[in-house]
Amino acid sequence: MELISQVLVLEPTSQVLGKEPIVPFAILLVVILVIPIMFERLRLPGLVGLVFSGLVLGPSGWNLFQSDSPMINLLSDIGLIYLLFVAGLEIDLEQFRRKKSRAFGFASFTFSVPLLMGTLVGLIFGYGWNTSILIGSLFASYTLLAYPIISRLGVMNNEAVTVTIGATIFTNIGAVLILAICVAVSHTEAFSFAKLLTLSGWLIIYSVAVVTGFDWAGKEFFKRSGDDEGNKFLFVLLSVFLAAVGAQLIGVEKIVGAFLAGLAVNEAVGEGPVKEKVVFIGSVLFIPIFFVDLGLLIDLPAFVNNLNTLKLTLSIVVGLIIGKLIAALLTKLVYRYKWQEMLTMWSLSLPQVGTTLAATLVGYQSGLLPVEILHSVIVLMVVTSTLGPLITSRIAVSLNSPPDEDPAPPLAEENASKTDNAFTIVVPIYNPQTQQYLIEMAALLARQSHGKIIPLAIATAAAHMDAPQLEASLQRSEWLLNKATTQSRTLGVAAEPMLRIDDAFAQGISRAAREQKANLIVMGWGKRTGLRARLFGNVIDGVLWASHCPVAVTRLVESPKKIQRILVPIENLTAPTLQPVQFAQLLAQANQSHITVLNVCDRRTSSSKIAWRRSHLSLLVSKLALANAPEIQIIAHENVAQAILQAARLYDLVVLPFIRNRTSPGGLAISDVTTQLARQLTCSIIMLGEPQRTQSTNLIMSTTASSITSAV
Repeated sequence: MELISQVLVLEPTSQVLGKEPIVPFAILLVVILVIPIMFERLRLPGLVGLVFSGLVLGPSGWNLFQSDSPMINLLSDIGLIYLLFVAGLEIDLEQFRRKKSRAFGFASFTFSVPLLMGTLVGLIFGYGWNTSILIGSLFASYTLLAYPIISRLGVMNNEAVTVTIGATIFTNIGAVLILAICVAVSHTEAFSFAKLLTLSGWLIIYSVAVVTGFDWAGKEFFKRSGDDEGNKFLFVLLSVFLAAVGAQLIGVEKIVGAFLAGLAVNEAVGEGPVKEKVVFIGSVLFIPIFFVDLGLLIDLPAFVNNLNTLKLTLSIVVGLIIGKLIAALLTKLVYRYKWQEMLTMWSLSLPQVGTTLAATLVGYQSGLLPVEILHSVIVLMVVTSTLGPLITSRIAVSLNSPPDEDPAPPLAEENASKTDNAFTIVVPIYNPQTQQYLIEMAALLARQSHGKIIPLAIATAAAHMDAPQLEASLQRSEWLLNKATTQSRTLGVAAEPMLRIDDAFAQGISRAAREQKANLIVMGWGKRTGLRARLFGNVIDGVLWASHCPVAVTRLVESPKKIQRILVPIENLTAPTLQPVQFAQLLAQANQSHITVLNVCDRRTSSSKIAWRRSHLSLLVSKLALANAPEIQIIAHENVAQAILQAARLYDLVVLPFIRNRTSPGGLAISDVTTQLARQLTCSIIMLGEPQRTQSTNLIMSTTASSITSAV
């Protein structure tokens, strides 16, 4: 202790920390874990908290970290590459294809107008043409930070929203290419038009080679690697860094290659566990460190005491807001959108986070952008990332989606119509303590739909089929199946037990369900424990990704036969979101239970709008032609989760959606209502997961399956 005290007295804290790299790394992990949570509770984006942490810990604050630290620089560079890669990976190509002509039209306006505004601001403040054009390109792109909000509000199918999402492919590519050219030109001592043409030619060849070559290689590799998620994950990472190295070889910034790599492997990766793991690694570690490092670069005294910097910052913020507003207004005039749609497009295109911050840092490190621009863009990020989602949440509520199609027939009829067989429910069994309630639940549903249940036991495969551990697993599985079969017959339902040997539980369940042409899978609640479960998911995650039919994940605190009051929270007033109501109806008919459909609206919603929501929801539910019409309840509350929790005290069961939500780059701005409900509800819960191919039309709550299972 005396030696440590002497060292701390004789040497500054920063030098002590510098000698022990593990200490600053541990501090970074604490910051990444705690600060975003604190800022989100203050209704501020978590990434703003990370930048603020860098400011406090850096030279302008406690001086614990230095911006030139080798460890932080390495992790920040990886985060920078990762940020642009995720930006390319998250571009929704399907949304682009749906409205590509109008997406190109809006992209042209929201790219060119802010580009001109930013260039004009640069020239007014005395910067050269190259720097001014780069400043303009920072205005051109945008980050879909409010994606979870529009998903939760159920307006994803509105044309204006679809066009705005699709336009990101043009704005991001354009901004990245302008950055590459501007930085390359700044490094050229004797610039000429011929050199610009040469650089542009190499850039085009490189871009085509990466996008087409990596796309082909990714699809071929994924096809041959089967279900090995580890190899797929490593292939994606290798693609990112190979593309980054290739970009540097032709003289452009590495983030250009990272972005193109994300765009290239976009379709090969698709929506699945591999993409989730890739985004997870970046969003929980590398990308947050990039934002902290960005805060370290802020010179607060120079920013506050320089009047010219304050004027520049104000001009950049106002110029960006006005430029995006003019672009949205021009789009409204050309395509005749409504005012609410125009304002939604404007608010969605406001946040300047991913591509903008990455390009700013690269421009600053290359000497093309001065520190005043870096400070101004960080303030721009804080303002727009807060203002954009706030406006979206207020305006997008009044958007109208396209006319709803007729609601799907009841769950049993819809799924049974896909096959000539009876309605089939697969019940994976593993835990004897939860098996009884699972079989009871499946039996109630099967009896009501005149179907059958298939108790399924998975024995984990071994290298040798006569291995003792496999034999023990088979005996245990047979014992569980015999018990389930006896229970099913006691309940008066046909049961066809199935024993399967497979390498993994999730794959075995989803494959067996497909082979048996199952219409529903009923599973018990699973919990995540440890880092491996967070990284590689659990059985429920795997089944939800792969299943061809709905999956009902249950946490039952009492026998399903005792359930008399069922609550179904519905946030989107659209027909596709009524699947949980149809599911609850099956159970209600079996028990003669009462169903309440609950919708929570904003506390400031007027009485007339509440009345409209009640009548609209009643109309949608009536189209389901249910035997007993459920009660419709509308609650005005400032907190959706708290309103549902208060209402659920009077009910035996709550039926929730169990869906995955697209994450924003960095994964720092998603509000997870369902996670809070799953953690705090004390009654029985059923989470109904739809097959991945249909989840785009069933986005009800902003949540990810991984965060739900980790919360309980």
